[in-house]
Amino acid sequence: MLTALTNATLFTGKEIITGKSLLLKDDRIDSIIERESIPEGSEIIDCGGLFISAGLIDLQIAGGGGYLFSADPGPEALKGMADFITSSGTTSFLIAVPTNTFETYRKILKTLKANPHPAVLGIHLEGPYINPERKGAHLGELIRKPQIKEIQELIAEAPGIVKMITVAPEVCDERFIRFLTDNDIVVAAGHSNAGFNEATEGFNRGIRTTTHLFNAMSPLHHREPGLPGALFESDDAYASIIADGIHVDFRAVSIAKKILKERLFLISDAVEENSEGTYPDHKRQKDRFTLPDGTLSGSLLTMMTAVRNCVQNAGIPVDEALRMATVYPAEVMNIRDKGRIEPGYKADLVVFDRNFNIEQVLVEGRPHDRTTT
Repeated sequence: MLTALTNATLFTGKEIITGKSLLLKDDRIDSIIERESIPEGSEIIDCGGLFISAGLIDLQIAGGGGYLFSADPGPEALKGMADFITSSGTTSFLIAVPTNTFETYRKILKTLKANPHPAVLGIHLEGPYINPERKGAHLGELIRKPQIKEIQELIAEAPGIVKMITVAPEVCDERFIRFLTDNDIVVAAGHSNAGFNEATEGFNRGIRTTTHLFNAMSPLHHREPGLPGALFESDDAYASIIADGIHVDFRAVSIAKKILKERLFLISDAVEENSEGTYPDHKRQKDRFTLPDGTLSGSLLTMMTAVRNCVQNAGIPVDEALRMATVYPAEVMNIRDKGRIEPGYKADLVVFDRNFNIEQVLVEGRPHDRTTT
């Protein structure tokens, strides 16, 4: 089936294109063509002067649509959460699972293995191999020392579903990190009290990215540059950031962007209020989630809101802010067919207006029904 999207500005990830049409064939992008070249018989969708980007990619989201997935890791929660997140313009995401019991990890793996969803890339284990001194909202009693055998047994239960793990570099030796990377798991540094040298060594051992820059990590200090300093000095390590103006001041987002350039990408780190499971204490505030004692425990962001915040509050151009939510997270995860508008890529797309309000979402070339989520 051929579908042509016309009368829209295209943000391809490389350039901004106007006056042309986007042709989709089944679940893939076919080409960018002149209006008069649209094949006869194609379904034509007039986008009315709106904007089109590749679907957004979130590498850290724990809940949405009324579900905190780690608290209720069943098929209903998976579908409800995924449909809600997709309706917000995020067409690919990793489900973040905070430091938890291995029983919960196994339930999650079992559900994802039995119920694949086109938007779910896999899971991001945020812990349990982190530093208690920087645990943030994580439960200290569930933090563990790294053991290759236990993580090996876990990932063997559902190969390919664990896609990312956040660890504290100072508690993980080279052998442990190498085991993860050898199993195609992206390793992130986070919830860490690492000094500059420890963090640098972690990046040299294969840690590829950093989890929610500035939050739950050693600070940048003029006498000890810490994990942020090691990241800034790295040539190739990436970092995610929560651009809500609460977890990170927008001026700090701007500074980090100027230093890291194409190595800084967006995450939502969104959670959901719930009363069950290991984390029953997320409390929804006006603009954030907290624990009862006021500790930040997650955001109310969507990825498109994060894009808008970067443009309106951090001085980042629209096309670059979109790359922070598409191209760069795809690069982190070595995804070869998402995050750009290019021939052969998945037809995961988001259509939005100049105020970043979402008008339509397409997943694998099919419109996502936003009225039911």
